[in-house]
Amino acid sequence: MIDAFAKATMHGRLRRDRQALVWKLDGLSEYDAHRPLTATGTSLLGLVKHVANVEARYFGEVFGRPSPESLPRWQDSDGSELWANEHETRDQIIEFYQRTWDHSDATINELALDAPGRVPWWSEPHADTNLFAVLLHVLGETIRHAGHADILREGLDGRTGMRAEHEQPIDEEARAAYRAKIEQAARSAAQIERGGM
Repeated sequence: MIDAFAKATMHGRLRRDRQALVWKLDGLSEYDAHRPLTATGTSLLGLVKHVANVEARYFGEVFGRPSPESLPRWQDSDGSELWANEHETRDQIIEFYQRTWDHSDATINELALDAPGRVPWWSEPHADTNLFAVLLHVLGETIRHAGHADILREGLDGRTGMRAEHEQPIDEEARAAYRAKIEQAARSAAQIERGGM
């Protein structure tokens, strides 16, 4: 009974967080979806592409159920798995991710949590694993990158939140006051560290 509950809970959370990640692209131009927003080149569309490839590999190759999609080489030296080129549109990458969901969901639904798998890119003795560990790993990756996407999107236009139904109108004045309060706390902490105050 606990296995069914754990599997349903983790799978439900994965579904929710997939949607949250994709929602971060909603309403953006192709430029804003593609453009690097960090010093290391992280882009919103690149995050979605990366998570789609991670999920396709973990719920495909690991369990002998290869993705029907053509996947880039794993962790290519040019980082092409982490960014979208000019010919890869937002719609194409989202559609690829959604097709990956179908394949992943079939794997999750058809296998028991203790179903064995092998992750050849994990070091020994951890390479031999099971669906529970992989589901937990992919859920963690998805949550982590959805958080990155949330921060990147906030930097673009101030939009925050997990889903459209939770979005609140942006009160610029209240945000500025809140940020100023935090900035003042940081300055005070710095003074205390220096022995002042």
